Amino acid sequence: MSWLAAVSTAPTESTQQALGYPSLFLLVLIGALVPVVPTGALVSSAAVVAFHQTAPFALALVFVTASLAAFLGDATLYWLGRRGMRSKNGSRWLEAIRSRAPEDRLTQAQEKLADHGVAVLVLSRLVPAGRIPVMLACLMAKWPLRRFVRGNLPACLAWAVTYQLIGILGGSLFKEPWEGVVAAVVLTVVISLAPSMWRRVRSAA
Repeated sequence: MSWLAAVSTAPTESTQQALGYPSLFLLVLIGALVPVVPTGALVSSAAVVAFHQTAPFALALVFVTASLAAFLGDATLYWLGRRGMRSKNGSRWLEAIRSRAPEDRLTQAQEKLADHGVAVLVLSRLVPAGRIPVMLACLMAKWPLRRFVRGNLPACLAWAVTYQLIGILGGSLFKEPWEGVVAAVVLTVVISLAPSMWRRVRSAA
């Protein structure tokens, strides 16, 4: 019966950390390259779990892991996009970026980029569905990778802090981690859907 009890018990904090941080890094990295993974919800959920752990640096590790993965993913996608811009036939990565940047959003991004420069990168990471149009605007403005990386670093840090705070809020409201995870996921989904719903309301009016 002892082996059955061991199997049925929840994983220890050390096991959760050993599996959780690499998984978070990989999923956020993939989400930056293929913008269909809800990376904000992942960070918030990880923050909820870290909030309920006793390890002193759990939340700090979530922040470092998420921001580093997002930064590397964005830099890689931008580098691939630049290669596509220089190629006569483009690339599937460049086409993927263009397919997720509607003309109206791209035009707005180009105008804001011309007026405010690097600051737009920070805001684009915080606005749902704002990252890709601004990235494409940077590509079309022929920003070198070094300039994009310098602007994208604070953007990724601000993004990780924002969604981690959402997770901490969810974790503080509920005793059970899974309840906080559900609350954090619902909140991030609402935040992600709010801009599109607002645009629909304005167009209907």
